[in-house]
Amino acid sequence: MAAKIRKGDKVVVITGKDKGKTGEVIRMIPDESRAVVRGVNIARRHQRQTSSAQGGIVTKEMPIHISNIAIAGSDDKPTRVGFRFDKDRKVRFAKRTGDTLDG
Repeated sequence: MAAKIRKGDKVVVITGKDKGKTGEVIRMIPDESRAVVRGVNIARRHQRQTSSAQGGIVTKEMPIHISNIAIAGSDDKPTRVGFRFDKDRKVRFAKRTGDTLDG
């Protein structure tokens, strides 16, 4: 099945502590139905010093479940994703505006 949310998509958090925030999907974890979104679900972690990395407290984005995010349409509002065929190609489109999401 084709993925409705992909790496590089602009998404809006629709529920949880970061509700209303927008960001870009950095990484998808399809086995766990999760995505890592830039600037969302930030956690502070203690990191041991290594030869290549500085030690201390670092902030990083943690995965968020894909049911808690939605694609941001052209009007930056959350929208559902549909599929249709354009010129013998299956493409994603925003149901709110009808715009094609795939270039």
